[in-house]
Amino acid sequence: MQTIKEDNQTTFVSQEVVLPAPVEPSGFVIHNNELSQPAAGQVIVRVEASGISFAEQAMRRDRYPGQPAFPFVPGYDLVGTVVAIGPDVDASWMGKRVAALTKTGGWASYSLRSASELLLVPDEIDPAEAEALVVNGLTAWQMLHRKAQIRAGQTIVVHGANGGVGTTLVQLALHAGVRVIGLASRRHHATLKEQGVEPVDYNDSNWAQQIRELAPDGVDAVFDNVGGAGITQSFRLLKQGGTLVSYAIASAMLSQRSMLLNFIDLIAHLTWWNLLPNGRRALFYDVMAGRGSQAFQTRAQDDFAQIMSLLVYFGVN
Repeated sequence: MQTIKEDNQTTFVSQEVVLPAPVEPSGFVIHNNELSQPAAGQVIVRVEASGISFAEQAMRRDRYPGQPAFPFVPGYDLVGTVVAIGPDVDASWMGKRVAALTKTGGWASYSLRSASELLLVPDEIDPAEAEALVVNGLTAWQMLHRKAQIRAGQTIVVHGANGGVGTTLVQLALHAGVRVIGLASRRHHATLKEQGVEPVDYNDSNWAQQIRELAPDGVDAVFDNVGGAGITQSFRLLKQGGTLVSYAIASAMLSQRSMLLNFIDLIAHLTWWNLLPNGRRALFYDVMAGRGSQAFQTRAQDDFAQIMSLLVYFGVN
């Protein structure tokens, strides 16, 4: 909602979805919040799409490391149109469709953002399609190309190959000429096979052995969003020079143990493996690491532009 004041300034009243406490979705609260005028370096974005991901589900249960105190507005990312700009902001941003990594605050009709965090969305891209590739796309692209540095002809394992990040990671890897072994429940195997993935049932206690049979010499990278006891099996699948990229702890979602302790345990394992002279690497990836720095924003802008160019290309062709 927006209104015009007597001084001809537009007032933006944002309708926001508030998470008041650890509740079921029926416990969300709708709140109207009048935004201040954008200051120097700021813009107001009319939000057209925001996602629901593992992060919001974890925050709803008060299980996400670093989440703000209740109450707060969830929403890890958004896509929308710039409708107001502050002083010193390049006027060309006005009316442009943009995306932003927000971590929280995306579930709103308007959002006050720093212009420096904006990612350009091509005009021909639907907002919902673009939104599906903000957190998911940047996470998948950066893990594949920046962290693991995977090349054509190599073999990777993707946990949760049917999920948001997993699906994007699979498609980017296949496009790059990479062999993909994907872990998912059996109901997703037909779809994965159609895409060119070699599926393995993650509910099978022998999933690691099945992967060894498919790749007896080991794999070049494993992308693991599960953590827990299975992280050791993921690491053991690597060949010399291989890389384990851990990026979530989904196994801890329903655990009664502190999420922080689960995370510390995971980092301890990764650190220990890197200290051993085994010729393999173990990394933890966080899409928000370094947020606020120029290097972070440059990477995000460059990588998102690559992702959008692929979306435009395949949308046309």
